[in-house]
Amino acid sequence: AATRRLYWARELAVPATGERALNYDVRVLGRKGVLSLNAVGSMHQLDAIGEAMGGLLGAVELQQGGRYEDFDPDLDQVAAYGIGGLVAGKLAMKAGILAGLFKFLIAAKKAVVLGVIAFGAGIASWLKRRRGE
Repeated sequence: AATRRLYWARELAVPATGERALNYDVRVLGRKGVLSLNAVGSMHQLDAIGEAMGGLLGAVELQQGGRYEDFDPDLDQVAAYGIGGLVAGKLAMKAGILAGLFKFLIAAKKAVVLGVIAFGAGIASWLKRRRGE
């Protein structure tokens, strides 16, 4: 049976070493989800990683009923994202999580400031008692 797979590789700079890193991604599309395979290495390993990933993908076989071809529009829900969503999904998820965390910290800044002040006062009190001994 034919499978639906997306392949891409990204070249990333490693500032500390000046080397070029490789992030090799494959998505195997299924009826109810996606299998994500990822390999990381250096750019000079691109051919070897691509070959190894091909061997690994040869062993991937979705079960009957879970394959992309088994999709039934009368029973199954269509995903709210397209191919771009699959490719950018990790970045969007990370950005969403970080944005949510940032919003929480902004909203909770008074509590954080009060917590830092209370912690500082506790340390100061402990140091005063310790010096008095």
